Amino acid sequence: HVQLVESGGGSVQTGGSLNLSCAASGDTYSGNCMGWFRQAPGKDREGVAAIDSDGSTSYTDSVKGRFTISRDSAAKTLTLAMNNLKPEDTGTYYCALRSTNLCSLHPTGWDYWGAGTQVTVS
Repeated sequence: HVQLVESGGGSVQTGGSLNLSCAASGDTYSGNCMGWFRQAPGKDREGVAAIDSDGSTSYTDSVKGRFTISRDSAAKTLTLAMNNLKPEDTGTYYCALRSTNLCSLHPTGWDYWGAGTQVTVS
């Protein structure tokens, strides 16, 4: 069983920065794709960024150049550095893990989810 716990959310002004972290427990972390998703009120959950065990990354177009995803396999942590935040980045951010190393930014096919952390940009 895998548990994912996010932290680092908060409220910032436009142009500010936040760093989100996800702590993973369990034994399926090292060879899996991990990702960040977000969901704004009234909207569908969308993929933000993903990273496989080799460090290959993918981003949704709206965050390219502003967000950076990284992982520390030894520490079992996933991070999302968010810079130049915009009001449209507001939402609940979720950490997720797939049972395979094949990454996708589509919210289906992910096996484990964290409870989420709120990010508000005003």
